Amino acid sequence: MTPKQRVMNALAGKPVDRTPVANPTNVATVELMDLVDAPFPEACQNPELAARLAATGYTELGFDSISPYFSIIQESSALGCEMQWEEKDNWPTVRMYNPVWKDADDVHVPNNFLEHRDVKAITESIKILKQEYGDEVAIIGKTMGPWTLAYHVFGVERFLLGTVDNPDETMRALEKLTEISVLFGEAQIDAGADVLTFPDHATGDLVSGEYYKRFLQDIHTDMVEALPVPLILHICGRTVDRMPYIAQTGMASFHFDSKNDPQEAMDAVNGGIGLVGNINNPETLYARGPEEVRQEVYKCLEAGVQMIAPECAIPLATKIQNLMEIPLAVKDWTGERISQ
Repeated sequence: MTPKQRVMNALAGKPVDRTPVANPTNVATVELMDLVDAPFPEACQNPELAARLAATGYTELGFDSISPYFSIIQESSALGCEMQWEEKDNWPTVRMYNPVWKDADDVHVPNNFLEHRDVKAITESIKILKQEYGDEVAIIGKTMGPWTLAYHVFGVERFLLGTVDNPDETMRALEKLTEISVLFGEAQIDAGADVLTFPDHATGDLVSGEYYKRFLQDIHTDMVEALPVPLILHICGRTVDRMPYIAQTGMASFHFDSKNDPQEAMDAVNGGIGLVGNINNPETLYARGPEEVRQEVYKCLEAGVQMIAPECAIPLATKIQNLMEIPLAVKDWTGERISQ
């Protein structure tokens, strides 16, 4: 199988020659930036640099997918949020202490949204990658969910208080923000994305599984019909309490955090959705070595996780050899099973 066939089959629940290795968020590192001369923050703003850096996930690391959206802030920048772009060894962020909107009535799509530099950095980079790698490797785009966008445009504290004080207003804001998620997703599909990651950070650290069911399950279900490519939902943190609800949305896969044991997660979704994950970032990929990475990969494979990946966007100082170990471990594990 080609890497693209492997990823697309896994997302569709079809047979694969081996478990694919994916990067639903991203695998950019400072070392890779230096290798191809595509540093942050320029690689988050320039489509040629974004494509060049993203391609290293396939050409240097051996992953089966390429993802050119490295952060979670492109849409928010285009919506007018105040940005802190940082340097190549740190992530660009939204300055959330100065929110741009106060309530649902303020939510709107700027007329030039799709022409904004930081939106075009993604759509144009996908076009470049599609032309060069599109027949061979799965191109994974990314569009932020309404819960994530709400944190950025309203501020985390204000938004979460609103879920308690005025839940109807919160739902109205989420529904309007969803239009932005769909618009950006459609633009990436038009550019050539085969798959979309859909990060919506209703993490267990901040909200309960019941909150997910109440505010987001129906929205996520509707997204499956709105965007005609496989969707990979991403939520950080401890999420096993909402996995049974996530499994009912119809999304192709759920990208899950290392705070959830692989077998526990597989049991929670009970075959209702595929899983992708969940190699630990700060303790394993960043701070340990290839053997520890391999053991986590094997644990996911033995549980039956359908695609192997880091749990989230990796620390920028992560060693390349630890990332290269992920596909190597998958291939070795597959070879051992075949020989048996």
